[in-house]
Amino acid sequence: MARAYSKGARVERELLHFFSGNGFEVVRSAGSGVNSLSPDLLVFRHARQYAIECKAWEKPYLSFEKEKVAQMKRWEERTGITYLIAWKQNRKEWLFFPIHFLDEQEKSFTISLSKAKLIGQKLDDLV
Repeated sequence: MARAYSKGARVERELLHFFSGNGFEVVRSAGSGVNSLSPDLLVFRHARQYAIECKAWEKPYLSFEKEKVAQMKRWEERTGITYLIAWKQNRKEWLFFPIHFLDEQEKSFTISLSKAKLIGQKLDDLV
């Protein structure tokens, strides 16, 4: 568990440095990875505002508990800030996509890597 947290924190810091280096104000949520009530990062520059859930995951799919997705949707509705999933695999580009692209399954919401590649935005698309 500690290794997964360390990897997650590392990729969050990678994005924090990228966005702040491109003129954005960035807030990393305290307790991200532990507290599921808020996004990992909040990113602001003029009219561009993103709430970002960071995932470093090597498997060809991502999966989220239904309650987590409900919380993300509720957060987006209440704030009006676009909620994005940021997916990073080793030695691959970041993929960003809005939460509404997650597919509902019986017990979770998922997205395949192939779908994420089709619909996802790259880092440079967000700046």
